[in-house]
Amino acid sequence: MSDYVRNAWYMAAWAEEVPDGGFLSRRLLDRLWLIWRLADGSIAMMEDRCPHRFVALSKGRREADRIVCGYHGLGFDGQGNCVHSPFPDVQPLAKVATMPAVEMHLGIWFWAGGEEKADPASIPDYAYLDDPARAAERGHLVIKGNYELMTDNLMDLSHAEFIHRESFGTNGSLFSGTQSVKQDADGAIWNNWDMTEAHPPSWAAPMLPVGAKVDQWLHMRWHAPANMDLTIGMAHAGTDRTKLVAPPMRNPHIVTPETPASSHYFYDHAPGEAEASQARRVFVEEDEPMIESAHRGLNGQDFWEAKPLILPSDAGAVRARRRLMQMRKRGGVGVPQDD
Repeated sequence: MSDYVRNAWYMAAWAEEVPDGGFLSRRLLDRLWLIWRLADGSIAMMEDRCPHRFVALSKGRREADRIVCGYHGLGFDGQGNCVHSPFPDVQPLAKVATMPAVEMHLGIWFWAGGEEKADPASIPDYAYLDDPARAAERGHLVIKGNYELMTDNLMDLSHAEFIHRESFGTNGSLFSGTQSVKQDADGAIWNNWDMTEAHPPSWAAPMLPVGAKVDQWLHMRWHAPANMDLTIGMAHAGTDRTKLVAPPMRNPHIVTPETPASSHYFYDHAPGEAEASQARRVFVEEDEPMIESAHRGLNGQDFWEAKPLILPSDAGAVRARRRLMQMRKRGGVGVPQDD
């Protein structure tokens, strides 16, 4: 499960998590990394481990654009070079691993493969997050479970009918709708559910006349390795989606492996503690126990070797898993043909 796709963009943190004048230490792809913003606004990302005694550099301090190890005073710049030493003849020998990192769409993104292939233009499109008029608060959780199991969960929205029945279920209408899976030219995989003449979910009923029906859509976009984007819309039935019940919702669901058994989950929600609490309820109390149970159920066994039963609703998740398999074989570069 730890065979990560390397030549791909992952999200390390929300930009606001990196403190001004400080640094953020975070385990990503099973290694500790140090992230900080340089004086020119660019992002430095360096392994959080001194090459001398292997202590965490985050136990040291920051001096301008360099990190000074708290153990023996070696200082490293944003490229991982030793630029200061109290001891002679050390600088040419000392080097810390780095990864290309950029700030985009309110997040810090890093390229886990060869630096020569790191093109920020290939970061998935989350440009809507940059809209200053967008009212949202960003959240981050560490979920117990492998990141591909989290993708399975998010790409198969049919689970909302069961584990999210009270929080935001679709009142059974999803199974009377139509599921479609498609691929874009840029490699995105979409798993879409479209329901017409459906009974509204309980949370929407107060906004509608008694007995009214709705057209509803849930569209999930996936970019490798596990960068997802969900759009939810609801309109009065028979209005060609022009008479909306509520403004469409669009939210990032971005997953980055912490370890083979745990994953960073980046998301946003409407402002306010009530909305934040609802998000935590959905992700921590409802989703996480199922993802953790699936991880334990596999007990280290390869997903395909376990011979999973595949349901029709798994079509998007299966295609994403196959894409990652192709990318591992190809070194993580390029967009395979539709599979």
